[in-house]
Amino acid sequence: MIIGQKLRKLREDNGLLLRQIAAELEVDTAYVSKMERGEKNIKREFIIKLASIYNINSDELITLWLANQINEIIKFEEMGLDAVNYIKVFIENSNSHTLK
Repeated sequence: MIIGQKLRKLREDNGLLLRQIAAELEVDTAYVSKMERGEKNIKREFIIKLASIYNINSDELITLWLANQINEIIKFEEMGLDAVNYIKVFIENSNSHTLK
C-alpha cells in the first residue's frame, strides 16, 4: 500500500505509538496497524486528520491516498496503465476548457 508506508514513517519519525494515533482517530490500535500495512482502506477524513496530527500539508497525503485508490482498482487490469493515461489526458483537456 502506497500510503501505508508513508503513514508508518511519519508516525515513527514523530516518535508516536500506534495507540496514540488510534486515540486521535478514535479507532482501535489494530485498525491503525492495518492501515499502515495496507490491509485496511483509509477514510479520506482520516487522511486530513493525520496530516494535522503530523503537522504537514495534507496535499501529499491526499495525493498518495488517491494514488492508492487508483492502484487498488487497476493493479490487476491488463489495460490499467492505459486507462490511467487516458484519464490523465481527459482531465488535462477538461481543465484547459474550463480555464478559457
